Amino acid sequence: MSDLRAWFDTPWEELQAEAWRVRRAHHSDRLSLAVPGAKRYETEHYANDPHTFASASVTGHACALQCAHCQGQLLEGMQPTPDAESLLALGRKLRDGDCQGLLISGGAGFDGAVPLQDHLPAIAQLTGWGLRVIVHTGLVDREIARGLAQAGVDQVLLDVIGSEDTIREVLHLDRTPADYAETLSMLREEGLSVAPHVIVGLHYGQLRGELDALEIVRRVGADVVVLVVLRPLPHTPMAGLSGVDPETIGRLAAVARLSQPAVPLTLGCARPAGPSKIEIERRALLAGVNVVAYPDPKTVRLAGELGLETTFVERCCTLAVL
Repeated sequence: MSDLRAWFDTPWEELQAEAWRVRRAHHSDRLSLAVPGAKRYETEHYANDPHTFASASVTGHACALQCAHCQGQLLEGMQPTPDAESLLALGRKLRDGDCQGLLISGGAGFDGAVPLQDHLPAIAQLTGWGLRVIVHTGLVDREIARGLAQAGVDQVLLDVIGSEDTIREVLHLDRTPADYAETLSMLREEGLSVAPHVIVGLHYGQLRGELDALEIVRRVGADVVVLVVLRPLPHTPMAGLSGVDPETIGRLAAVARLSQPAVPLTLGCARPAGPSKIEIERRALLAGVNVVAYPDPKTVRLAGELGLETTFVERCCTLAVL
């Protein structure tokens, strides 16, 4: 952990240069630009198809935890699949419509887990039909981890929280960072591809536990590392927050690159809109990310100026490098 803190405290120009050097040493000059159809994307560079990738919630729009940053709002744009039959019906529709894949998520219960048990047989059928399936799980036990592996899911997404205060005060859970490390370990032990997410500014826009989360990810391992940024939503306790400044986000991206040089690093879809979005993307690009989700046109142009070959991919950012 001491080296992560030392990197984070390094002057930006020096930190950025080292992170860029490491990116060039361990990765190709390709930059993937993830634009899945869950959100409309149309710029001078590319327009996506809204039917190529879908998202579903196994709890519909309901979430027991009502976390302070979301309160269920992020589920509203997902297709409700509260039982196996509805998930299979959606899967048939997607398969027949030439959809590439599906993100399965849902609201977490008071144990911190998305209730997936009853959906596992249906998930296995979806993968058997050739759909690429990624699952956002929350905390899991060994049975669920093994069930996801047996179902053949392409990837598991897991938010890794490094602050016990954040777990308690934002997520309303009586758990610790060690529980997230244990879940990450179990998923990897079962042979699953895992993409841990670190949410920058989750504690009411403050930096608290992000470096600890990156240390957990480094210690346990990952197939892809994702940085997302708090986007304060209206009608939540975090509405109106200013959030984390772009340089701090760039520093965390550089630390993530240096801490796991060979692991793909992505800037995920969740981040504030407006001018800060452009600056966040610029800093992350300079810090050596391999993927940017829903990039601003200025980011695409900057990538070209940096000598990167850009490729648009119509699937979630964690699959854009696999």
